[in-house]
Amino acid sequence: MNWKGTTTLVTGAGGFIGSHLVEALVRRGARVRAFVHYNSRNDWGQLERVPDSVLRRVEVVAGDVRDPFFVTTAVKGCEVVFHLAALIPIPYSYMAPQSFVETNVLGTLNVLEACRAASVPRLVHTSTSETYGTAQADLMDETHPVHSQSPYSASKVGADKLVESYVCSYGLPAVTVRPFNTYGPRQSARAVIPSIATQTLAQRKRVATGSLTPVRDFSYVGDTVDGFLDVAELDDAAGEVFNIGTGEGVAIGDVGRAIIDLCGNGARLVRDERRVRPEASEVTRLVCDSTKLQARTGWRPRVTLREGLERTIEFVSQHLAEYKADLYNV
Repeated sequence: MNWKGTTTLVTGAGGFIGSHLVEALVRRGARVRAFVHYNSRNDWGQLERVPDSVLRRVEVVAGDVRDPFFVTTAVKGCEVVFHLAALIPIPYSYMAPQSFVETNVLGTLNVLEACRAASVPRLVHTSTSETYGTAQADLMDETHPVHSQSPYSASKVGADKLVESYVCSYGLPAVTVRPFNTYGPRQSARAVIPSIATQTLAQRKRVATGSLTPVRDFSYVGDTVDGFLDVAELDDAAGEVFNIGTGEGVAIGDVGRAIIDLCGNGARLVRDERRVRPEASEVTRLVCDSTKLQARTGWRPRVTLREGLERTIEFVSQHLAEYKADLYNV
C-alpha cells in the first residue's frame, strides 16, 4: 500500500501506541488526523512527545469517542481508520466498570457506525491479548478461546464482537489486531515496565510491583506499530484477527530484575499486595503465536527485550520528574 497522501484517522492518538502510530504514518507520507481526548488544558497526551517536525504535519482534533456526533465528523473523508481509543488500566476497571463499557464498547460502536455511514474502505480495530485470559496453550494463536477475567477484558471482548458483527451484518471492511504486552518510550507508569524503571531510577531500595510470577510476551512499541501498518495494508483480511507479539514469555519478576540490573542501583524487587489482582482475575500466562501475521505480511519483531528495556529506561530517566517518582513511597 502506498501511504503517501492517504487520509488516515487515529483514535486514541494521545495514547502510548497511538502517538507512535501517528508518527510512523506521517513518516510514510500519510495525511494524518489525530483524534485526542478533549480536556480543558488542551493537553494532547503523548502526542506532545512527537517531534515538532512531525506534529506540524498532523491535524489534531479533540473530542470524545463516546460522542457519536463528534466521531462522525472525525471519520468523514478518511480512507483508513485506526481505532485505538480506549480505557485500559485493569486496576481502574475494578473500580469504574461502567466507564470501560461506555468508552470501550459504546465508543467502538460509534466508530463502527461512523465508518459504515462514510463507507470507509478500511478500519483497523485494536483489541488486546487480555481478551484471551490465562493461556490454555504454550503459544496462543487467534483460535484461542476468549475469557474475560477483568471488567477491562470484558469491555474489549464486547468491542471485538461488535466489530465482528458489523463485518457480518454490513460488510464493513474491518480487521482486528490483538497486541500482546506492548512497552517502550512514552508508556505511562501505570504499566509494569515504566513503573519499575521509575522506582529504580528514583534510587528506591525496594521496588514494588504486583505479582511476580505471571508470564507476559513483551513487544516493543515500534514492532507493534509495524504490525498495525502491515495489517492495514492487507486487501483481503476483513473480519480477521491478527496477534502481534514476539512468542517469547518472560515472568514479571525476571523483567523487573532485568530493569534493576540495567539501572545498576542494587534495588530489591518486592511484591506489593496493593498491586496484586484478585486471584481469579489474574491472567497467569500470555505468550503470542504470531504465525498468521508473519505468514500473511512478513512481519517480524526487530527489537530485542534488552534493547527495548534500554530505550525505555533512557526515556524514563529523561522524564523522571513527569513520572512523579517522588510519589512512589515504598
